[in-house]
Amino acid sequence: MPNALQPATRAELAQTDRMRQARCTDVQATREALTDRKTQDALTAANLYYMQDLTMEAIADEMHTSRSSVSRLIGYARQTGLVTIAIRSPDESVPRLRTEVDERFGIASHIVPVPANVSEVDRLERVATVAARTLDRFVDSGMTVGIAWGTTMSAVSRHLVPRKLHSVEVVQLNGAGNQYTTGVVYASELLRRFGEAFSAVTHEFPVPALFDDPLTREAMWRERSIKHILDVQHRMDLAIFGLGTPFSEVPSHVYSGGYLSAEDYEALEAAHVVGDVATVFFREDGSWNDIPLNARASGPGVSAIKRTARRVCIVAGPAKVVSLRGALAAGLITDLIVDEATAFALLESVGAVTPRPRTRGRRRPALAR
Repeated sequence: MPNALQPATRAELAQTDRMRQARCTDVQATREALTDRKTQDALTAANLYYMQDLTMEAIADEMHTSRSSVSRLIGYARQTGLVTIAIRSPDESVPRLRTEVDERFGIASHIVPVPANVSEVDRLERVATVAARTLDRFVDSGMTVGIAWGTTMSAVSRHLVPRKLHSVEVVQLNGAGNQYTTGVVYASELLRRFGEAFSAVTHEFPVPALFDDPLTREAMWRERSIKHILDVQHRMDLAIFGLGTPFSEVPSHVYSGGYLSAEDYEALEAAHVVGDVATVFFREDGSWNDIPLNARASGPGVSAIKRTARRVCIVAGPAKVVSLRGALAAGLITDLIVDEATAFALLESVGAVTPRPRTRGRRRPALAR
């Protein structure tokens, strides 16, 4: 009697595999159809709500659904970038502040109004949210985008609005490893979010943030796999980065994540360093080339970053003003996304005069008499 549990033939295995692939294809097609239907419904609901001024109840009647479903569709339209919202404030203080920053430093700035009484963590989140939506204007199909990891960029990545683009590449600008961690998980998660948001191919840079020996870096740069990443960096159209500084209340990752030894800190202090971009350190006057630690840094030099046509810097918190001044002096920035208080502090630090931003938020109750 033949064994009922005898191994399956190749033909049977092939048939099973074809059936499995067919089921997977059917599931994928169903998901895509559902997504397309949801997108179309979201467009319809958003058009009726924003363009035709219908109430959610009226839209629900017209679309034969519930009010809560309409609310979710409109939310989906905003989250996926089908709808963008522009705000034109009658308050002239922010446009005037933006004009002064632009003219004084020769850049294009975007000023984010933030209440003066919020915590530095909340300030960063608010600036990051606006920055994520502003980046939508800068990234387009066919572009190569360089990303420097850090606390600010991590916050921005959590608020990106997805767009269906093509032929976009996102490349990591500096290594993230140190003696305690490879940094792969931290950096790859950041790249993954940018890649998913812009339908991009991502290129990780699997090297230390700072090498122990400059000769090791030189040898690594000759490796073909690393040269490929350096070549992608060289052709980038857009660089996006925050500013590292040891002075901020929200610590920059390079200064809090075990990347610098006590000797490194002493060397930075001796060199009068005020901050870094992609772990490339600079002084307040913008000089950087003779800072010893930069010979061990994995990030592109200031000159390499300046070759990129558009260089977007995102800053939150007046504690970063000195670092911001150094980055501006180095010519690292073409576009600046910054909160209102920091923009004012920047102008004030160079002797420019502009009205202080009004305190926004709840008015304190009057004391009882």
